[in-house]
Amino acid sequence: MKLTKIAVVALATTLAAGPVLADLVFPGLHYRTGAYGPNGIPYADGYVDYFALLNERDGGIGGVMTSVPECETAYNTEKGVECYESTKGMGALVYQPLSTGITYQLIPKATADDIPILSMGYGRTSAANGKVFSHIFNFPGNYWTGASAVVNHILDLNNGDIKGKKIALVYHNSAYGKEPIRTLEVLAEKHGFELTKLAVDHPGQEQKSQWLQIRRERPDYVTMWGWGVMNQVALQEAANIRFPMENFIGVWWSGSEQDVLPAGEAAHGYKALALHNTGSDYPLYADLKKYLYDTGKASGEHAGTVLYSRGLYAGMLAAEAARTAQKISGRKDITSGDMRDGLEALEITEERMAEIGLPNFGPSFKVSCENHGGPMISAVQQWDANAKKWSLITDFTGADMEVIDALIQEDSAAYAAENNIAERCN
Repeated sequence: MKLTKIAVVALATTLAAGPVLADLVFPGLHYRTGAYGPNGIPYADGYVDYFALLNERDGGIGGVMTSVPECETAYNTEKGVECYESTKGMGALVYQPLSTGITYQLIPKATADDIPILSMGYGRTSAANGKVFSHIFNFPGNYWTGASAVVNHILDLNNGDIKGKKIALVYHNSAYGKEPIRTLEVLAEKHGFELTKLAVDHPGQEQKSQWLQIRRERPDYVTMWGWGVMNQVALQEAANIRFPMENFIGVWWSGSEQDVLPAGEAAHGYKALALHNTGSDYPLYADLKKYLYDTGKASGEHAGTVLYSRGLYAGMLAAEAARTAQKISGRKDITSGDMRDGLEALEITEERMAEIGLPNFGPSFKVSCENHGGPMISAVQQWDANAKKWSLITDFTGADMEVIDALIQEDSAAYAAENNIAERCN
């Protein structure tokens, strides 16, 4: 496995710096190639650009420059683990694998290595229980709260009564796609709706049979846990059978421009969950333009899009945790252990978001020893094919935590028993 050119340059820069204050290293386990590359590229660009902006504008974080050695995973779990092993020795502070499969494999490794993982809106949902998962964080939302958010939205559309309704789940046949199933099953029992589960194999180009079944069974709503080309194909297939797009609701990984633009006008009205707002109408973009885009240090090609925004958001949360870690430890050149403490003490306020240049961009929240999942909330966005724009149509709201908390406790307790983990935070 080879590191990207960026990674080689970053490593050379770190080595050349010698014993002087080292860079703060945020490895990018990204994918710019393969079936999921079109979705991985804008996220990776946003993540890299945020740290590049901190370097150019602020001289890094707390006076220490940052580096983002990238390693191509191609959304492959084995390659992702190889990337982790090849970059952790660079002084890695935190990993954001952008893959549920990779995250699952890294949970025991990273915990043993004292390196935190921030699986923002993906990965193992029960990692929200900090009592069991000391080094894993998944704020501000997770797949189980996402599943509940979809059901809550459908409840809102039906005056709180969906008994007898039919909801179909079209999901990527992987660890990622299977995450919401248990939650939807419990919610189906609670609210009396009928759940149909339709798996789609990697990479998702073949979905004829699934959508023929949807046409035959005529569910009232369809929700989707898809990624990459699977999303594009699903939207086109939905249009082919004239399924009403306003009743088609994807998770936040099924709600980007890459998903809807190929379907053209047919995608109008499609909905998806959102972890944050999007667009480029934020003060931060003035700085990105001044320090990166206009100077040729970043292209800005995907600026303002959903997945670029998510990369920026992921970078911002990591940077803010690093600042918190510096404050707690009293050291500018923090360790991965310090970073873990910073993530656990992270507090994001609207006042701070405004200072960063992202007012009203995402929810305010606070992490704690017990709660590594943050607020566990999300919003619903809708696609306007005419304006070629996503817009939030709901506020950021919570999930059915009576259901979610019980599921998290059940799954995390089983993991703790299996791995002889004693609960912490006492």
